[in-house]
Amino acid sequence: MGYRENPRPGGRSARVQAAVHQSVRDMLATMDRADVTIPLIAQRANVTPSTIYRRWGDLQALLADVAASHLRPEGEPARIGSAREDLAAWVEQYADEMASGLGRQMLRDVLAAADSANAEKCGTYMRCQLSVFIARAEACGEPFPTLTELMDHVISPIIYRILFDQAPDSDYVRGLVTKVMPESTART
Repeated sequence: MGYRENPRPGGRSARVQAAVHQSVRDMLATMDRADVTIPLIAQRANVTPSTIYRRWGDLQALLADVAASHLRPEGEPARIGSAREDLAAWVEQYADEMASGLGRQMLRDVLAAADSANAEKCGTYMRCQLSVFIARAEACGEPFPTLTELMDHVISPIIYRILFDQAPDSDYVRGLVTKVMPESTART
């Protein structure tokens, strides 16, 4: 059973989701992950376990939904200079956050769910963020990589390293940006 998107904005459904998400975040911050259960989450959120099972299906789907919600950007990436400079700073911060213990666990939670809806949401979040840099570059007449190039040559290697290898350091991350957008290209 997959997670069902909130059919109505606001109302009881939104309050339940907020309470359950907050309970999960609080519990993960204070308890061993193996001790977190749907009945405990329900008790803390002041809902019945059946409410959680009906909406999310199982604990892994709930954890994936909470992680995807946490991974949703709060706004557009910061503007610090050229689109290339903005991208480089954002990618470095992104890699650092995702390589943290919490970041790795959120990625794993999203990927472990049987339903891919939350993974697809995270992909959409990423494409939206990268599209901001592309639009900024277009507006200034800066040459810039395509969305596919950014996903394939910058984001994918970072995620692979975070999940299956050593966390990428800032030199590696900057190197990815330079490969897809050499300094000389950025100035023409």
